[in-house]
Amino acid sequence: MNRRDFLQGVTFAAAATMTAAGPVFAAGDGQRHALPKPDVTQGRPLMACLAARRSNRALGREDLDWPTLGALLWAAWGINRDNGRHVIPTAMDRRQLAVFAVRGDGVWEYLPKEHAIKRVLDGDRRGRFDASGLVLLYAAPGNDRFAPMHVGSMYQNVGLYCASVGLASCVKYQQHEALDAELPLPAGWMTYITQSVAHPAR
Repeated sequence: MNRRDFLQGVTFAAAATMTAAGPVFAAGDGQRHALPKPDVTQGRPLMACLAARRSNRALGREDLDWPTLGALLWAAWGINRDNGRHVIPTAMDRRQLAVFAVRGDGVWEYLPKEHAIKRVLDGDRRGRFDASGLVLLYAAPGNDRFAPMHVGSMYQNVGLYCASVGLASCVKYQQHEALDAELPLPAGWMTYITQSVAHPAR
């Protein structure tokens, strides 16, 4: 990292910019990967998903493929309307939320407007959590009284998607803040909870 990039990151962390569409994270040169558009016709009917939804700690270790990752992130915080609104509601339309995907090839920030991901940390950091195939981190301002409600909507959507396609998932509070000091979070933000997702361990 050169001096200019370092100073830019420090300045951003000290004073993050907020817009009506949510947080604006620090600009960087992290690798970007466009995700496949989610197939909204796949999976079981909703009532069958509700009947099948449960925590499953028998989590495999392999990375999930790009279409599955894209569908999971879209279920959590994707945009589902032409007006830019998201799949979950937020109080007073604040939209101050972020999702990070911890994979074997790094930690990736979800960019809902682009339906893409940007690598913000290198290396396999899943061992900081439970080493399952994918760990999702749900972040929001620490002083937002609505954030727990919003985060709950996100992980419930993901849990229902997992039930619809046969993935294992488990919401966890342990070590939820393990990467907060390294993530490009605006000042005052925190990871509220994590969700591990994988193919069921055999």
